[in-house]
Amino acid sequence: MFYNTINCMVELDLLSHQSQLRTKQSNGQTYIWDEIRRKWLRLTPEEMVRQLILQFLMESGYSPRLIQVEKKVLYHGLDRRFDIVAYEKELIPFLLIECKSPKVQLNQATFDQIAQYNMSLTVPFLWVSNGKQNFCCQMDYENRSYQFLDHIPVPG
Repeated sequence: MFYNTINCMVELDLLSHQSQLRTKQSNGQTYIWDEIRRKWLRLTPEEMVRQLILQFLMESGYSPRLIQVEKKVLYHGLDRRFDIVAYEKELIPFLLIECKSPKVQLNQATFDQIAQYNMSLTVPFLWVSNGKQNFCCQMDYENRSYQFLDHIPVPG
């Protein structure tokens, strides 16, 4: 299922834009500025990917006011935390994003994780990224399937 999508990967080298991120050093730690949450966060590989995606979204025309980062969703009675969700102007969830460290290989388990989060949101588009690999798909709820895309969609 997921492994047959290698030709459906979105061509997007997020890691080449690391120098554009705002960072600072404090007490021997590196911090990165989160434009959405308006605060400094400890820099981890996954956080770097999350911030690169946020930067990409805003440069692509997504409104910062219509993006949520690390919010809880309830799944089978358990609290889960998605990485990013972007909304349309009508506050309808549009794009759900799962971020991984560049060292993490994206696989079926990664895609299953975002699909589980999506069960409570029913977002039309899903994106999984480790900064090097990017897979985005459009959900077809009526036919219980999805189609991989070669681009990241922007709400109309």
